[in-house]
Amino acid sequence: MTADVMTPENAAADSMARRRAGWMIVARKELADHLLSWRFVILVLVLGLAAVVPLYFAADAIRSVASQINDTRAVFLALFVVPPSTGITLPPVYGFVGIVGPLLGVAFAFDAINSERADGTLPRLLSQPIYRDDVINGKFAAGLAVITIALFSVVLVISGFGIVRLGVVPALSEVFRLAAWFVLAVVWIAFWLAFGLVLSVIIRRAATAALIGFGTWLLVAIFGQIIVSLVAGVLAPVATATSVDQAVSLQALSDTIQRFLPLTLYQEGARVLLNPTVTTVSTPVTVSQLQQYQQQVPSLLSLDQSILLVWPHFVILIALTVVFFAIAYIRFMRQEVRA
Repeated sequence: MTADVMTPENAAADSMARRRAGWMIVARKELADHLLSWRFVILVLVLGLAAVVPLYFAADAIRSVASQINDTRAVFLALFVVPPSTGITLPPVYGFVGIVGPLLGVAFAFDAINSERADGTLPRLLSQPIYRDDVINGKFAAGLAVITIALFSVVLVISGFGIVRLGVVPALSEVFRLAAWFVLAVVWIAFWLAFGLVLSVIIRRAATAALIGFGTWLLVAIFGQIIVSLVAGVLAPVATATSVDQAVSLQALSDTIQRFLPLTLYQEGARVLLNPTVTTVSTPVTVSQLQQYQQQVPSLLSLDQSILLVWPHFVILIALTVVFFAIAYIRFMRQEVRA
């Protein structure tokens, strides 16, 4: 018999195999724990109610749209873009997902690392034959998978409600638009998952991390628009404009300031993807551009045109997610873990 010789090529292949297997093992374990937890059930119910409640109140408006169906209206997408017809102003389904969805990201990440440290299981986990970064990579992958499953379930419920209750059947182009919005929503919630992971790595107590995470969510969801509007009112006071050119320029600057809020990026992107009649997200900066915009003939954008229109929104949200995950990754790799 000939003994196996460990060549550099074999060692490199074995290292790559262990690296691939390590984070997948952690991800499978975390995913199973998430799916079997009450946290997952409660958050899916909250997200589902936040999406179905506005849909229920918007049913009459959607029926009126469906009764006038023609070849130029994306009626099925009205399930997600028509606001509820109630006495108070409520956002449509995509708006509720944008506000409530970050709960999923924060809830599945705020105790990902600090709970392991508090329970004393982190040293035992790192003593296993896996790389250290497999832990944080696997936990992020599991959280992202749970987010995708939860959001996909909600979309299926809404679609089933529209097909069975309202008799609205989607066309193929509408399915593709819905899939594009679904990807945007997952990226939006993944941004909050990465933010929660940063809190879990930096803050040692899970309760403190949860308080900061949910407090930040409340600040962005409820007071974020107010704060950004106040800043825009100071830096770009449209009401004080002395000419039409100045008013148009200040309005464009105000809209740019509004986009510093990540929620604005998600809402603009969702509105363009789910409504093919929306043909622009930018504000004219000159009077001539404003006149050209007002003289445009109403038309429908194709899906690829809509994606090109909101591609910067995708890029910015993905970049923010990568930045927060990189902060959590680097900080976790440099932390000292004692038994």
